Amino acid sequence: MENKLTRRESRENAFLAAFSATFQPDAPDDVLLAHAEIGELTLDEFSRRLLHDLFEHEADINAAIAPHLKGWAIGRVPRVSLVAIRMALAEMLYGEEKKPGVAINEAVELVKKYGAENDYQFVNGLLGSIARGETPAQGQPLATEPPLAEGESAEPQPEAQPTPQEPC
Repeated sequence: MENKLTRRESRENAFLAAFSATFQPDAPDDVLLAHAEIGELTLDEFSRRLLHDLFEHEADINAAIAPHLKGWAIGRVPRVSLVAIRMALAEMLYGEEKKPGVAINEAVELVKKYGAENDYQFVNGLLGSIARGETPAQGQPLATEPPLAEGESAEPQPEAQPTPQEPC
């Protein structure tokens, strides 16, 4: 019987397996199989599905990332950050739950744990910009906002300024 992992544990194990696979990009399945054989990582159904989506749609995921790098090549992104970003996008775009906020938060936490000191800010900003905009892989916004009513504007409305209070 399979051990029951929390979603966070499943994501972390999938992240570690995906990170390992980056060192043998031509054979990611061999890396995953090796982890399973030695019992190093427990990959439950959720983590296996996440890894499947990550590897199956890697080109689409990279295409979603590239326009948001603003003058950077994808190869210059730190490996830990890139794996976390790719995993979050796999979950956001192809996962069953469609909860971008959760996927972004989990990616940020993984980068805080395994990445360089401030890399999590880059990951949060990049994933947030993708979640708010259109992605080449899907062609539609990831945000779960209801569609605009007829005549409504997508432009942000100015916030009402607080009225000054008289001193007591």
